[in-house]
Amino acid sequence: MAGKLYVVPTPVGNLADMAPRSIEILRQCDLILAEDTRTSGVIARHFGITTPMQSHHKFNEHSTTAPVIERLKGGAEIALVSDAGTPGISDPGFLLTRACRQNGIEVETIPGPTAFVPALVNSGLPCDRFVFEGFLPQKKGRATRIAEIAADPRTTVIYESPLRLVKTLGELALATGPDREASVSREISKLHNTTHNGTLAELVEYFSQNNPRGEIVIVLSGKTEDKASRKVHRNKYKPLDETCED
Repeated sequence: MAGKLYVVPTPVGNLADMAPRSIEILRQCDLILAEDTRTSGVIARHFGITTPMQSHHKFNEHSTTAPVIERLKGGAEIALVSDAGTPGISDPGFLLTRACRQNGIEVETIPGPTAFVPALVNSGLPCDRFVFEGFLPQKKGRATRIAEIAADPRTTVIYESPLRLVKTLGELALATGPDREASVSREISKLHNTTHNGTLAELVEYFSQNNPRGEIVIVLSGKTEDKASRKVHRNKYKPLDETCED
């Protein structure tokens, strides 16, 4: 009889956000697949989890998926975790869950932490209809993607590095107009959790003067049909040169 894959979210900040059911699954399963065993090891030690752990990340998932599927076919119960949040949401997980479905192996995803939901609700922007973009392309296809976002009537959620935040806000201002409403949340569920709301112009100005740190979530309001077109000050919102990489 085939085993089962559990997709287990882990805290994006405060360890107290870890659900009791998630802890129990990690304790009882046969193997934990971790994006980074060092990061997941901290959680395991904190909750007294002694289950064997193996690396499964974007650089090796193409080679590790097949052996994991064989173990699951043999009856093993395996848990997949990422460094923070829910696996598959801008983290490894899709390839393995797809392979499980293709091989008739049961997959159960445990509800739990993910950064974009609290950021979306904190924003005060409409969240009845929204689109999750994750990280934007850094080069090829970036301009096209930003143009699509600018024309979308739905609220858009974007993950971003603190090193690229001002550049991305500036590019969004160029595409949408500087008065488009947005919010920037950082360090969700951590000690320095903050959300800044305003127009893109205001956010560009604020974060140009206050260097952001930590994990960043941008929430951008959608395009409204009755909104008058605005003149974009291209010099002010010219994308900045990237001098640092993550």
